[in-house]
Amino acid sequence: MQSEVSSRAKNVTRYGCLLLAVSFLAGCKLPGKPKDGPEVPRPEQVLSFDELYAANCSGCHGAHGEKGPAMNLANPEYQALVDDASLRDIIVNGEKGTLMPAFGEKQGGELTDAQVNVLVKGLRAKWGKGDVLSGLNAPTWKATHAGDPAAGKLVYEAACARCHSASGSQPSKGGSILDGSFLAVVNEQMIRTTVIAGRPDLGMPDWRSLKQSGPLTDNEVTDVTAWLMSQKPALPGQPYGSAAPAQPAAAPANKISGKD
Repeated sequence: MQSEVSSRAKNVTRYGCLLLAVSFLAGCKLPGKPKDGPEVPRPEQVLSFDELYAANCSGCHGAHGEKGPAMNLANPEYQALVDDASLRDIIVNGEKGTLMPAFGEKQGGELTDAQVNVLVKGLRAKWGKGDVLSGLNAPTWKATHAGDPAAGKLVYEAACARCHSASGSQPSKGGSILDGSFLAVVNEQMIRTTVIAGRPDLGMPDWRSLKQSGPLTDNEVTDVTAWLMSQKPALPGQPYGSAAPAQPAAAPANKISGKD
């Protein structure tokens, strides 16, 4: 009996030593031991393009860069039209006059400079296809002079009205871009960029195919953009533009009763 107990004790000792040796060789990474660093990385430590895009961009630009309410980022023409510095500026500072907010830390956003750089590089790598506009004499991304709204109205009628209707109250297959609620959330640059690059994800052609007589010139893009901006209502969202704004009801007179 004593011999059997002694043998069992020796076996337990051997197993214990073996387990200790295995743990030592494995760097003491026992099951359940916490990893070095925080379980969840801090927001500023996230440097994955896919994670940053999903968290900050996909809600407006679409999960795959298309079919969202905002710019079609997966459009190679858009990627070729906008340079790196401008793209970075849009992300950091937002777009005044639109729903695009500022994401840069110094502007009140949550993205560091390193994260903005990851987004810019990722957008180029994922959806850029080189200079697809080379040799096409495309209009410049930024307007070089002020547009002529009167001339722009004629351009709109020739290039846009057949899809977007002649007035904001008429139904159209491409949606009315003369609707005051739409014009209230876009700016001149957004309109110009969309006219040039198109929205292939929504079936809208680029500047080359909008007019039956030939591509739009740089001047025509500038003019039609100016005319559309001139149609923006002074009070967006007000359904009765000609009616005087409602006045608040007068406060009732204070009646004080008492003896003379």
